[in-house]
Amino acid sequence: MKLRDVRGFLQALAIAGVLLGIVFFRVTSCAPGQPGVEAPLGRLFAQAPVEPQPVEPVGPQPVSAECRLEGWRTAAQANADSLPTLNWAPFGRAETGWEIYVPLVQHEIRTRCPANAEGFAAALASWQAANGREPDGVFGEAVFLAMKSVVQTRREFVRYTAGGACPETPDLITAARIEEGYGGKQVWMRPRALAAYRRMVSAARAEVPEIAADPRNLSIFSGYRSPSADAARCQAEGNCDGVVRARCSAHRTGLAADMYVGQAPGFGPDSSADPNRLFMTRTATYRWLLANAGRFGFVNYPFEPWHWEWTGEAP
Repeated sequence: MKLRDVRGFLQALAIAGVLLGIVFFRVTSCAPGQPGVEAPLGRLFAQAPVEPQPVEPVGPQPVSAECRLEGWRTAAQANADSLPTLNWAPFGRAETGWEIYVPLVQHEIRTRCPANAEGFAAALASWQAANGREPDGVFGEAVFLAMKSVVQTRREFVRYTAGGACPETPDLITAARIEEGYGGKQVWMRPRALAAYRRMVSAARAEVPEIAADPRNLSIFSGYRSPSADAARCQAEGNCDGVVRARCSAHRTGLAADMYVGQAPGFGPDSSADPNRLFMTRTATYRWLLANAGRFGFVNYPFEPWHWEWTGEAP
């Protein structure tokens, strides 16, 4: 090919490239959208609309055989009805429904049956009978308050303060590792409580991959807090709970740890809003703690899914 021909070919190729660029620019710049925003690929390569396919409604999920028991249908129906509608105040604050506390109740009455199942009602009746109550299998505020009393007295702090006394602050606390604090926060606990915490976290991460997958899980966002720090905090936040929070918090013992167990979108990891607490009680982290924390000496304050206390030494 002669040099003249080569130059002609290259010029033709350049002209074709310019024309193609102009066409592409007009397609992208004229597509509907905000100025300066590239049109989505879906608009550049639009397809014919697809007719929506009918979706079959999802009916009630099957209940396992062990949760279907004769003789408990009426109680099961009563529990199903009150589950989203019960108006009550188990911790002094008005709440609607008791879904937040279902995992706790299941743990206490030793059943995996859902709250609307006959097996749940039967297991609840057994707990009622063992605790001197009418074994009707129906959940209600009085039943929960009795159960709450049992759970609360496992906390050494509650037993200690029952007579009006407040525990002294510990003589010795130790700093947790930076990675053990939520978001790298420096937190402190009593040495033996911190050692028990570490054994518990190691077990949780080894046993549940979902917990291990998120390094925030079980990190501590509040450990030891001095009475003066609590007083300053409650004044700054306007959340003193009277004077109780500042005067006598379980965190002053060095045995309490607020641990990350999850958070609902739009809420913090220590928000006590009902939607957030409900979200937390459905996480694998909370449910593992509920079933296993006792192996390591930790018990829960049931209003706060994140608050756990070590019972290995007196406050």
